[in-house]
Amino acid sequence: MNKSFRLLVFTLDSQRYALRFDVVERVVRAVAVTPVPEAPENVLGIINVQGRIVPVINMRLCFHHQEKEICTSDQFIIITTALRTFALAADSVLGVVQCPTERVVPSREILPHLERVEGVMILPDGMILISDIDRILSIDEVTALDGRLENLGAEVGEEWQEPGNEL
Repeated sequence: MNKSFRLLVFTLDSQRYALRFDVVERVVRAVAVTPVPEAPENVLGIINVQGRIVPVINMRLCFHHQEKEICTSDQFIIITTALRTFALAADSVLGVVQCPTERVVPSREILPHLERVEGVMILPDGMILISDIDRILSIDEVTALDGRLENLGAEVGEEWQEPGNEL
């Protein structure tokens, strides 16, 4: 019996990436991001998602793409992992695909210790890199970010809400 799983496919420049659909909460249009001093390098800042403060991960930096300003046509993929909820900044979201396991080459077979990539899905029109969402931020980076966000919350008060920056 062939097994498969669902992936949400997104782009950075013209490269397609994907992540397992079971971590996806929703996809929203990009909004203004509030920078967080002393956050890990690949954290753009924070956004307000229905009253929750959510860190925004710079996927361009994670996958070594040239930096660009976030624009209104970009999208944020809101995900929930075992560690916390994040927003991933993407150029576009192409949709959900069913991925047969036999079409995936695990990253360890390509390059041992390949960071941030779980595997590669091979298609007739190219490849899709499957993100290893648990390795986007290290546990140390998440711990440091959590500490910084707690400090930030104490500095501005729990009732803080940036006007016009809520999803």
